[in-house]
Amino acid sequence: MAEFVRAQIFGTTFEITSRYTDLQPVGMGAFGLVCSAKDQLTSQAVAVKKIMKPFSTPVLSKRTYRELKLLKHLRHENIICLSDIFISPLEDMYVVTELLGTDLHRLLTSRPLEKQFIQYFLYQILRGLKFVHSAGVVHRDLKPSNILINENCDLKICDFG
Repeated sequence: MAEFVRAQIFGTTFEITSRYTDLQPVGMGAFGLVCSAKDQLTSQAVAVKKIMKPFSTPVLSKRTYRELKLLKHLRHENIICLSDIFISPLEDMYVVTELLGTDLHRLLTSRPLEKQFIQYFLYQILRGLKFVHSAGVVHRDLKPSNILINENCDLKICDFG
C-alpha cells in the first residue's frame, strides 16, 4: 500500500502519495484544486488535481468517470496527458497530468497577443478539437481557462468533465 502524506493547501487537506513532493497551489476550479508537484520517479514537474468526493453523487460519479475514460484513451499532442490516478484514504481522487505554465485566459488578460501567436494557438486548438471530434467526443466546456500553454507556446486542451 502506498504511503500518503498530508498537506494543507488553501485550507483543504491534500493527501497524496509520497511519490509527489513540493506541492504548490496553482488554482481552484468548480470541482477541485490543482497543485504543481515534483514526481520523484521521473523528476518531472506535474499537475495534481484533487477531485473532492468524486463518487458522492451520481452526477459527480458520471462526470469523473467521463473525464478519466477520455483522458485514458485520447492521446494527442494538443490534449492533456494522464500520468497517474489514485484515491486517498479520505476518498478524494487525485489525477496527475503534465504541468504547463499557464492557461489561455491568464495569457489573454495579461497582454495583447501578436497575430502569429493567435494563429499558432488557433491552429493547435483546431488540431486538438479535430482529433477529439474524430473520436466521437464533444468537449462541452471549451474556454480559455481549459486551454493550457507552456513556455514554448505548446498548447493542450484539458478538463473534459
